[in-house]
Amino acid sequence: MGSFIVSASVSSSIALAALGEPEKEDLTFGFIKLTDMAPLAIAYEKGYFEDEGLYVTLEAQANWKVLLDRVIDGQLDGAHMLAGQPLGATIGYGTKAHIVTAFSMDLNGNGITVSNDVWAQMKANIPKDSDGKPVHPISASALKPVVDDFKAQGKPFNMGMVFPVSTHNYELRYWLAAGGIHPGYYAPSKGDVSGQINADAYLSVTPPPQMPSTMEAGTIHGYCVGEPWNQQAVFKGIGVPVITDYEIWKNNPEKVFGVNQVWADEHPNTHIRVVKAMIRAAKWLDENNNANRPEAVRILSKSQYVGADYDVIANSMTGTFEYEKGDKREIPDFNVFFRHNATYPYYSDAIWYLTQMRRWGQIDEFKPDSWYIDTAKKVYRPEIYGMAVKALIEDGIVSASEFPDLETETGFKPPQKEFIDGVSYDGRFPNKYLESFPIGLKGHEGI
Repeated sequence: MGSFIVSASVSSSIALAALGEPEKEDLTFGFIKLTDMAPLAIAYEKGYFEDEGLYVTLEAQANWKVLLDRVIDGQLDGAHMLAGQPLGATIGYGTKAHIVTAFSMDLNGNGITVSNDVWAQMKANIPKDSDGKPVHPISASALKPVVDDFKAQGKPFNMGMVFPVSTHNYELRYWLAAGGIHPGYYAPSKGDVSGQINADAYLSVTPPPQMPSTMEAGTIHGYCVGEPWNQQAVFKGIGVPVITDYEIWKNNPEKVFGVNQVWADEHPNTHIRVVKAMIRAAKWLDENNNANRPEAVRILSKSQYVGADYDVIANSMTGTFEYEKGDKREIPDFNVFFRHNATYPYYSDAIWYLTQMRRWGQIDEFKPDSWYIDTAKKVYRPEIYGMAVKALIEDGIVSASEFPDLETETGFKPPQKEFIDGVSYDGRFPNKYLESFPIGLKGHEGI
């Protein structure tokens, strides 16, 4: 496990005085080897943590469960987390602990890849453009005949995702269900946490770096994962990414920076300073129309960060995405770290995750709208984010116009309509949203 230390700079004394000194200066943050850990790497490499008087160690973790457990037991001060992890932990799905986030790390960044064999069968069901290339976005309805054929032969159609409360699980389920493929239910009160009840396609956990090799071995027929593991399949010639999450839900929230509530209570100044450094890193990653991305890719390709080849990481981080080999398309917002208010922890983002937990049975009983809103407010902490932004404005590093109006922002985005199935999402009305899906639990339904 690689780890490395930053030394604090003396030049930050003025900033320290304005905000109040950090209660803890020596910090260890965890991450998983994915390109969207970039704000941590950049805050480290560019000295932004140092400017806040913080000595930071960054440490790669074996998997999402280990990472969460180490934040809960205090071995880690905070971590790059799946957005569903603080929510799942706080409501007691899996390990019970009150985890909070005051910083959203990125938007988009995931893809769904299928094996060459599955792609060959899907292609017949996908319309082509005038150049003979598949028309995007590709609906899971093109996969449905393949899954039906597997069922007819009595064979399971297996797919990988990274963790039960990951965006990847919910995005894969969303895409499959929108194409008429049932991804299965969870029934935790009955002791069934497989998520495979009534499933047409069987989803199970595979660690991100192992996705390509697991698919190559034939154990899974496809997967949903963050970069660089979709582009890796293209480079290795073993699979085809069929859709990005940008096409499933445009500008969807992805990772967050999570800390234990107890830690946050004990280290308020430290927490604000960490968020300040990461906002600066996010801004650097997106500024001047992604001009810094090649440098970011060089940094991320180091073994202590993502450790994948420069070209593999650059394929998506520099605004393009390669589907079938040679079919490279412009997706400038495939990885967003700062634009579109990417760093703001919106309550409506938290509520979307909670609706998907309910939709697939991880929350296995009816909850009123007020419960969703109250839970979001326990976990997502825009007031801490706001203090970090105000301090950065006072430091002269950012301008207020780069952020939502902190005085009037409610934490709820306007209704969002850019989903692959055309369903509109309004975070203020979670149960009404759940009612709009033909596949999935709603109302008082249970398993």
